Amino acid sequence: MNAGGERSGSSVPDEEWERFLQDSMTGVAGAPKEPSARARIVAKRLRGESAGAEGWRTYSPARPSRRKGWYAVGLLASVALLVVALDPGRVVGWFGDDDRTETPLAVESERPNQAPPVESVRRPTLGEPFRGSPAARWSSGTDGITVPEARATGWMSRAQVGRALEQTRDFLAAASLDPGVLRGGHPGKAIALINPHQQDVRTFLKTAFRAPSEQNDPLLLFSRFNTSHARLIGDVVKTRGRITYREGERGALQVTSDVTYVYPVAPAAGGDEVVRTIVRREVVLSWDDPSKVITKPGTLSLVSYKVDMTNGGCDNSTGYLTPPFGTEESGTGAGPEVDPYDRSTSVSERTTTSDEGCRTATRS
Repeated sequence: MNAGGERSGSSVPDEEWERFLQDSMTGVAGAPKEPSARARIVAKRLRGESAGAEGWRTYSPARPSRRKGWYAVGLLASVALLVVALDPGRVVGWFGDDDRTETPLAVESERPNQAPPVESVRRPTLGEPFRGSPAARWSSGTDGITVPEARATGWMSRAQVGRALEQTRDFLAAASLDPGVLRGGHPGKAIALINPHQQDVRTFLKTAFRAPSEQNDPLLLFSRFNTSHARLIGDVVKTRGRITYREGERGALQVTSDVTYVYPVAPAAGGDEVVRTIVRREVVLSWDDPSKVITKPGTLSLVSYKVDMTNGGCDNSTGYLTPPFGTEESGTGAGPEVDPYDRSTSVSERTTTSDEGCRTATRS
């Protein structure tokens, strides 16, 4: 017989061989003194059978314990499929793809050439408000704002540039990360860093907080929520962005900041609904040479400021970010689609189509 169990070229039935070998082993007259090679092999098998070994042609049913094991695996597989259908995010977490275990993303050193990859669809929760968002891997607070190495620029020495960059980041923190300001307070620390001799800016700020409008909107510079409408979840704000600088007019140090802030909020009235308000600001400021421009030492002059918001309120002129909850409008419209996490284009390029009305965010 070959390994496959098929018969070879012999024409002698197996039953005859086995009878012949049994007779040879018991000394029947006429049996050959020296069995052939085939006879010795079969004889060895027969001796094994007499010792209780499993026969080479016998059938052994599967062991009950193993069969029960397969039934258990089948049952567990069915349960797993049901869990996947009901809560796919939990199953993802079983395999280590949970936001809490993901490696933090390296800081942004230059403008990316594409949007971050799309995350698996997982709803945010009060315990994990950044779940299912690229921001889950971002740094928090000022740690997510890259500050470049200082070098002498314009009228400033290397040390002066270093201090100006630190104060620029302080301004961003006071305007968009300060807990009191986020909860609707007045951004006094941020305003104190603005050159008081900029009359146009002073007028803008005064009007924006007294009578906010589309033209005089404090949200261009500051992040503020009305606590009667929304409450911040925890004290973590995810950020991603960078500061760059060059020599500006009259030898000034011109600094540009481009930062995206992600604020997780819930309804002020309670509940477990979570909405992420995403704000991207591009602020250009100038550290002027006091010998050429009237300025207060240690303050900055605002050159320009732009904002792009998602879930902050469409056509909002209240002076506060107004995230949508429940059946409220999401702040999007029939305008062009936009990915709020895509930092591959500038705010200026992105907002050129904003005049068409509210846009539709592809994710939050």
